[in-house]
Amino acid sequence: MHARLWQLHIRPGMVQDFQNILSSLVELACEQDGYRGVLALASGKSDSPNITLVAVWNSMETIRASENNLFLTHAIARYQTCCEGFPHITVQALLASDFLATGARAKA
Repeated sequence: MHARLWQLHIRPGMVQDFQNILSSLVELACEQDGYRGVLALASGKSDSPNITLVAVWNSMETIRASENNLFLTHAIARYQTCCEGFPHITVQALLASDFLATGARAKA
């Protein structure tokens, strides 16, 4: 598995807008082949936090497919409405996680 990591800084007073955008993008992401889930982590000021998103995908190929079908472009455009600057985005291999195993056990 692989993860796309986003580093974002929310504009003051835009946290709720960010949460609404994230929720709508998660709905779209769930329609993408290979999408497994996301974690959103916040640090810094509560009204203008730094956000790290960790979106987990089955493979590098499914991440690339989300770029080719414009999902990534759409997500960047949506986040720009509530974030300062352009998001810093990287892709990394996922070495270990028990979130996925825990989720699978909960569904069983």
